[in-house]
Amino acid sequence: MSEEDTRKFTIVVKLGSSSIVDEKTKEPKIAGITQVVESLVKLRRQGHRVVLVSSGAIAMGLNETQLGKKPKRLAAKQALAALGQGKLISLWDNMFRYFNQQTAQILLTRNDIVDFSQFKNAENTLAELLNMGIIPIVNENDTISTQEIKFGDNDTLSAITAGMVNAEYLFLLTDVNCLYTDNPRVNPDAKKVLIVKNLSNLNVNTKGGAGSTVGTGGMETKLIAADLATNAGITTIICHSNHPENMLDIVQYSHEVDMSYRYSELEDTEESEEEFELCNINEEKRLMKMNIPLHTRFIGKPKNHVKNKQFWLLHGLKPKGALIVDYGCFLAITRQNRAGLLPVGILKVEGNFHQLECVELKLGFNNTDKTVAFGRGRCNYSAGEIDKIKGLQSDEVAGHLEYFDSEYVVHRENLAFPIQWSNELLDFVKKNTE
Repeated sequence: MSEEDTRKFTIVVKLGSSSIVDEKTKEPKIAGITQVVESLVKLRRQGHRVVLVSSGAIAMGLNETQLGKKPKRLAAKQALAALGQGKLISLWDNMFRYFNQQTAQILLTRNDIVDFSQFKNAENTLAELLNMGIIPIVNENDTISTQEIKFGDNDTLSAITAGMVNAEYLFLLTDVNCLYTDNPRVNPDAKKVLIVKNLSNLNVNTKGGAGSTVGTGGMETKLIAADLATNAGITTIICHSNHPENMLDIVQYSHEVDMSYRYSELEDTEESEEEFELCNINEEKRLMKMNIPLHTRFIGKPKNHVKNKQFWLLHGLKPKGALIVDYGCFLAITRQNRAGLLPVGILKVEGNFHQLECVELKLGFNNTDKTVAFGRGRCNYSAGEIDKIKGLQSDEVAGHLEYFDSEYVVHRENLAFPIQWSNELLDFVKKNTE
């Protein structure tokens, strides 16, 4: 494959702490890091735009202090992150410098993108760095982040970053070749999952938490990241961090075979267990025939389905509460030519939130206490104000509030929904409307 034949993509690569720091000695894995750097530089030289999302600040701090394990206290973790972050970025910068590749550090918390203008500013900074041929190295700002403003883990952060740079591919490098239906280390009958067209149909056991004492994630967080990224049109790939050079072949292979899935088979929301198994058997045969390394590929939805602001609402913000709406309201705000969310359709308010904060939208029915989430919105009124006007017609709102800002509780431009409804939501609607 010549460099001229290689398509040019934006690629985000996430590397976990266990791939950077040895679990026992807490020393950097220099050989593995060198392989990652060489692979990313090769991708850059082929013309791809590359972003690295790197964990490891706290793990590097552990090495500096000779502590045996990560502490539980938040302040202690933040102190370690403060100590280790400089060491981490220095390590990456020195390794990339051997290949004359410039890098830049980006530290983020959710608080940095809570406002849409800040979100756009972060996007623009990343875009400018990529246009300059620089590899941004992104990490959560563990030194100052608290539970309230954390992304949770760098798998989630990598998916949000991939959406911000409008990436085609997100690589989640981990300590296994691919996803399995169960833990292959304890269950010899666990089957490989090599291609996933619809995460709603996926049935795997991912319980077990973080894969190492220096990490925060595990396979479950990678599935969450894959769901987030694929809904933004980004094909997400799980592969082994010991062989980062495999990414070069996987990128080219994925582009050649994925396009048909994106626009045909992807529309099939239902997939039987037999069809799923056959698809994966055929995929393994194809990989072997073409000498492509094992990996799991989550097919991204067609691009441009989720607008920039919708992506920010769905994934950039942390919901502070919820609005339970009736079925009529659900239909009105989710149709193609959608309406704004009016107070008449609100059944209940959950949580305590302020004006312009993000809330989860849930569908409810009067005959059941159960509710199912289906989207998010940014409110024009506080929780207390909405509680006063829920169920009212628009012309009644002004008489119940000290001020009247808008007839809409959430304007249609501040509503966001996933591309595909969950099976739980579809079943819930069917059960209560038949």
